[in-house]
Amino acid sequence: MKKIGLIAGNGSFPLAFARAAKQKGLAVIAVAHEGETLPELAQWVDSISWVKVGQLGKLIKVFKDHDVHDVLMAGGIKKTHLFDGALPDLRGMAFLARMIHKKDDSMLRAVATELESEGITVRESTLYLDNLLATPGVLTKRKPSKKENLDIEFGWQMAKEIGKLDIGQTLVVKDQAVLAVEAIEGTDEAIKRGGLLCGSGAVVIKVCKPHQDLRFDLPAIGPQTIASMVQVKAACLAIEAGKTIILDRETLLQEADRAGISIIAVQNEQGTL
Repeated sequence: MKKIGLIAGNGSFPLAFARAAKQKGLAVIAVAHEGETLPELAQWVDSISWVKVGQLGKLIKVFKDHDVHDVLMAGGIKKTHLFDGALPDLRGMAFLARMIHKKDDSMLRAVATELESEGITVRESTLYLDNLLATPGVLTKRKPSKKENLDIEFGWQMAKEIGKLDIGQTLVVKDQAVLAVEAIEGTDEAIKRGGLLCGSGAVVIKVCKPHQDLRFDLPAIGPQTIASMVQVKAACLAIEAGKTIILDRETLLQEADRAGISIIAVQNEQGTL
């Protein structure tokens, strides 16, 4: 049986991949991260090994011991672990010491290079999951209002510029004013922070970074995204068609419709509707 390695981060993305890979008849060898990966992943994989964030040597050893030559990364890892007592192993410490800065793309590409130096190829994160990518158009019952469309067009290119700088993927706006920019805190916290500043009606824009490396860090939304928007009475979510993963799509859309939230997948790079 062909094997595929899974470097599992947080959220339901690793579970979605594991289920899809099993349906394709692959053996899934997972390395999960303590404090990040959902424990139920164990039900969907052939082998699961738990590591602490930064234990790069242990991660590589797991795949080599299982004779795994192809892996993918699914789910994020909170970069705040760099500041809250992470315990990297020797290889992890050497890796971090070589990093000039801690930008997401730089670190992920460097991890991929480390793996490839050991004969382990990092594959695109949507392997077997094309059906999870957002299709163009309005996905919910409610369409964005004219005012919300103006906010999407206003914020789209700024969100792209933030992505180009590798700061984050999400921008929160209202009345053509920027309320929050996603940084190390992640999408949900950026939504809450921005939404609280305007009372209600915030527009959330989440885009793919220009020149995105498809092996990792594609934008993803799920029911938790909608829950965060509901918490601050945000009104609209704009994502990038064909480049955004939608997790638990049915639940996500039900929750959005229940809250009157509009979701639109924009197809063009300029964000014009």
